[in-house]
Formats: sequence, C-alpha cells, structure tokens
Amino acid sequence: MSQSPKINKNFPRIITLLREEKGLSQKQVSTDLGISQPLLSHYEKGTRECGLDFVVKVADYYDVSCDYLLGRSANRKSGQIVISDIPEPDRSVILASTKSKSEMIDALNKKLIFNSLNIIFDILDKIGNKGLSTECSCLLSTTVYIIFRILYSSNPKNSQNMFSIAEHIYKSKAHALQIIAENNAENIANGLPVADYPSVDRTHRPELSTKMIEEKYTDFSSSIFNLIQNTENRIGLSKF
Repeated sequence: MSQSPKINKNFPRIITLLREEKGLSQKQVSTDLGISQPLLSHYEKGTRECGLDFVVKVADYYDVSCDYLLGRSANRKSGQIVISDIPEPDRSVILASTKSKSEMIDALNKKLIFNSLNIIFDILDKIGNKGLSTECSCLLSTTVYIIFRILYSSNPKNSQNMFSIAEHIYKSKAHALQIIAENNAENIANGLPVADYPSVDRTHRPELSTKMIEEKYTDFSSSIFNLIQNTENRIGLSKF
C-alpha cells in the first residue's frame, strides 16, 4: 500500500480563506489557475498535495508570500515580520472625543489597559529576563487572541478558515496555554528556572510600592491603580 503524501495543514485552510475573502467561486479560481475545479476542491480540503509550482502560482494569484500560504509567517507580503512593520497604536482612537456613556467607558478602559501595559513592559525591560518577558507576553497575547475570536465568531458568516485551531476546542487550548504561561512566569520571577530560561536573580526583582509607582510613572500610575481596583471589584476582592 502506498503511503499518503504529507499535507501541510495550513495550506488548504489558507487558500480557502483567501478565495472566500475575495468572494470567488472554486470554478472561477480553478479556471484562473489552469486546473480543474475537483482538483482545487481536493487542495482546499487537504486530501491532495500540490507541487511547489502551484504554491508559487497561488502566491502570485492572491499577491501573498509562499511563507504565508504555508503558515510559516503571519505577514502576507514577506517571510518574516519585523518591528518596523508594526504600526504604533493609534492614540487618536484612544483620545477621541466620545458621545455616549458606553463610548466613554470604552475610551476609559482603553486608557487604563494601554497605560498599565506601559508600566508592565517597562518593569519587564528593567528586569531583563528573556524568559519572563516571553511568558508574560504569551499570557497577554493569548488573552487578546481569545477576545478577538469571540468577536470574530459572533457572526456565523465569518469564515473560520482564518484560524488553524477548530472553534469548538480553541478555548480550552487557549486557557491551558494561559495557565502554563502564568505558571512559567511566576516560577521564573520567583527564582525557579523554566526549560532553557534562567530564573530572575534576587537583585533584579523589582522593588515596587504605591509611592514609587506614582513617582516613576507619573502619567500612567493612576491607570494601573484604577485597573487594579476595577478588577478586584469584579472578582469580589475589594477591601471596601
């Protein structure tokens, strides 16, 4: 019995997503690419493997990189995203005048979160531990990922082909990743090495207090204090 070819799990999902984003039918795309519709259907389902020439042809057709098609990069145009490719946060969105109470609350929460993150990343930068920064970033990134999927999936018309993890299991996997990242960060911060990451030396652990935060982070301190209070109110840990 011949062995089935190894299919790149990302390629079928991504070429389906790109076609659906452009509102094209399989018939139209197969005609444009010079293949039969049944063959394109096999490629999109992942039941057949295409050659490298077809990957290049699809990349040219959708104006994306081959690395993006194969799931090797989240950047559609080039193989690797660099810091200079990422735009700065649009402060005009945060500082824009608001008209309704809900918009005012949204603007306030944005400020609290963004300003608090400035403090967190500055502390991480001063600690200078790669493992701690990596795990804390993972914890934050996974939270953003969950929020985005909740919003994205609220409309059933949105194609789930944007994601490689199925909708019915992503939450459990994401929550598990959050717990792992949180535990790793806590262990590293408290002097326990994790995997290849060394722990934070005692001399590098931050000495923090309300007064110190107010003096060091004049523009942002009220944000972290309010965020703490609001969060503890919601989880029932408020002292008052």
